[in-house]
Amino acid sequence: MRILSKPTITGARALMSAAAISFIVISTAPPVAAQVGGLFPWEWKWPGDSQSTSQTRHLTAFPRTARPGQIIVSFADRKLYYVHRSGEAIAYPIAIPRPEDRWQGVLKVSNKKVNPPWTPTPSMRRENPSLPAHVPGGHPQNPLGSHALYLGSSLYRIHGTDASWTIGQPVSKGCVRMHNADVADLFARVPVGTKVTVTWQSFYSSCEIRH
Repeated sequence: MRILSKPTITGARALMSAAAISFIVISTAPPVAAQVGGLFPWEWKWPGDSQSTSQTRHLTAFPRTARPGQIIVSFADRKLYYVHRSGEAIAYPIAIPRPEDRWQGVLKVSNKKVNPPWTPTPSMRRENPSLPAHVPGGHPQNPLGSHALYLGSSLYRIHGTDASWTIGQPVSKGCVRMHNADVADLFARVPVGTKVTVTWQSFYSSCEIRH
């Protein structure tokens, strides 16, 4: 695992190395709503997991230097790109880290879970003591949503959300947050071992949206 704590413009551009990887489809299961009471000291009333026209996944042209079968997360674009064929990627809208939690690096998907449980880190609970010690998988207030891809041995994940309105915003503690429908789609496309490049490089100049 290689993680760079301080992003730089030149460093971000140097992360565009690519690796071939096999493609498989893994069946997914819908989230199971846990029959338990509220775990938070407030009542959450988030909107549903609807997606606006500007925040839906779509096919886009992508640099041919990126080999198919890898994930490239651009915090600058606020997009996750899955390169599914040469010169073309699926672009998913994401929520990105807060300024104080920015990072970049190259990792691999080390684990995958449907209805992942969530345990906030000690630093999260120090920052917000009202957080519960644990939220079971499938609970409607689970911040990881319906699916999670674990990145290397780090605490970072690509995961769903219980707050879809945050997608497109700089709100996370370092994780890559997606709409539940989008992370389920990505989950089915990538196996454990998939290369994940996280960068602040923008790809908008080389991308052309294809409807």
